[in-house]
Amino acid sequence: MIAARTIGKVFSQQHIAFAGRRAPVDAVSFATKAAASLPDLPYDYGALEPIISAEIMKIHHQKHHQAYVNNFNIAQEKYLDAEAKGDISTMVSLQGAIKFNGGGHVNHSIFWTNLAPPTCGGGEAPTGDLSHAINSEFGSLQAFQDKFSAVTAAVQGSGWGWLGYDKAAKKLAIATCANQDPLSITGLVPLLGIDVWEHAYYLQYKNMRPDYLKAIWKVVNWRNVAERYAAAKS
Repeated sequence: MIAARTIGKVFSQQHIAFAGRRAPVDAVSFATKAAASLPDLPYDYGALEPIISAEIMKIHHQKHHQAYVNNFNIAQEKYLDAEAKGDISTMVSLQGAIKFNGGGHVNHSIFWTNLAPPTCGGGEAPTGDLSHAINSEFGSLQAFQDKFSAVTAAVQGSGWGWLGYDKAAKKLAIATCANQDPLSITGLVPLLGIDVWEHAYYLQYKNMRPDYLKAIWKVVNWRNVAERYAAAKS
C-alpha cells in the first residue's frame, strides 16, 4: 500500500517536466505543502498533427490530466487531515486514489515532454550515449521500436509502455504498467512513456492501437529521453 508520503518519494524520482524544463519535485513539499498543478505543454495542441490531432491533445491535457491533478489534490488533502487526526482507517482507504491520480499526474507530465513536433526535433533518431545503449541492448533503434510497440500493444485494458533505466543492472529495459501505476514503483527510472489508454488515441485511431504505436515514433522527443537517460546514470 502506498501512502501520500511514499507517493511523494515516487514523484521526487520522476524529474517531472514543465514546459520543456525538468523540475525535480521535493518529496516532503509534495506530500505536505504543495498542491499539484497542471503543467503547460511545451508546444501548441495542434503541433503534433497529423500524428496526434489537436482535439485529442486538448482533451487529453485539459480534461484527463487536469482530472488526475484535481483528484490527487483532493485525496492528498483528505489524507493529511486524516493523518493529523490519527485516522488510520481513512488513511489506508485513500491510498488507492493517491496512487492512481498521483501516478496519472506523474505519467502525463513525463509523456508531454517525451513528444515534440518534427520542427522541434520530434522523430529525430537518438544519438550519443543513448543511441549506443539502445543498439547494445536491443540491436538497433528499429528493433527496439518494434519490441516496444509489440509489448505495449499487448497491454490489457489501460496502461503505459515504458523505456526505463535499471540502475542496479546499469542497462535499459522495456516495461509496461497497468492503469496509472508510475514506473518507478518497479525500480526502473522512467525515460520514455507512451500512453495506451484509449483517450490518448481512440478519436483518431479507433481500436487500432498498433497503428497509433507505429505512428507515434514520428514525434518522439529523443532529446528529452537522452536528458533523462543522462540524469538517471548520474
